[in-house]
Amino acid sequence: MVSGTHLVLIPSYNTGVRLAHTAAQALRHWQPVWIVIDGSTDGSGVELPLGAGMRVIRRAHNGGKGAAVLDGLRAAGARGFTHVLVMDADGQHPAEEIGNFMEISRQNPAAMILGQPVFDASAPRIRIFGRRISNVLARLETGQNIGDALFGFRIYPVAELLAIMEANRDMRGYDFDTEAVVRLCWRGVKAIKRPAPVRYISKGLGGVSHFRYGRDNLRLAAMHLRLINEAFFRVRRDR
Repeated sequence: MVSGTHLVLIPSYNTGVRLAHTAAQALRHWQPVWIVIDGSTDGSGVELPLGAGMRVIRRAHNGGKGAAVLDGLRAAGARGFTHVLVMDADGQHPAEEIGNFMEISRQNPAAMILGQPVFDASAPRIRIFGRRISNVLARLETGQNIGDALFGFRIYPVAELLAIMEANRDMRGYDFDTEAVVRLCWRGVKAIKRPAPVRYISKGLGGVSHFRYGRDNLRLAAMHLRLINEAFFRVRRDR
């Protein structure tokens, strides 16, 4: 399906052979599809076909998922797009659900559409446990049950998210997904949840993960401390 208001945005860093497969799958279900190559050094993205619904944006240096999404948002806003569906480049997210998510967004243009992961046996238990902690903290920060705070298969209103990110120096790395949904909730953007299957792809099949348990969990902890502190002062201010 082709849309003049909604596009698929795929940030990618050193995703290897999975990127071309993910892009092809997305194109089967939606156009346009934009890829943001976030300073990749592995040559991934060179083989992507340009035109026919595909655009590639290249960043000179790796800045993190949020930085790549921000470049995509700026470009999308300049072209008049109102919504972006962000999905990972590694093939974990369900391309077959793109159309369903887009239709919900069209019916609810003021909302963000949040994928809720349905895990299969490939999901590492330690990752699921960590997500539960982040979900509890996000619920404390927003006062809402937004479900999964880390799942990156989502539709965002471009103008709302762009305004938040342009006014904030954070949200540029792995912390993007959680902080985006928390700050959009604070901004009054309604969250609509929809289940979506997710699979963890093994290295033997080309699976790629840049998540580092120590480094990234520390970053998430620091982010939640900052957001909880800000949420506390928001409550006091509004009393």
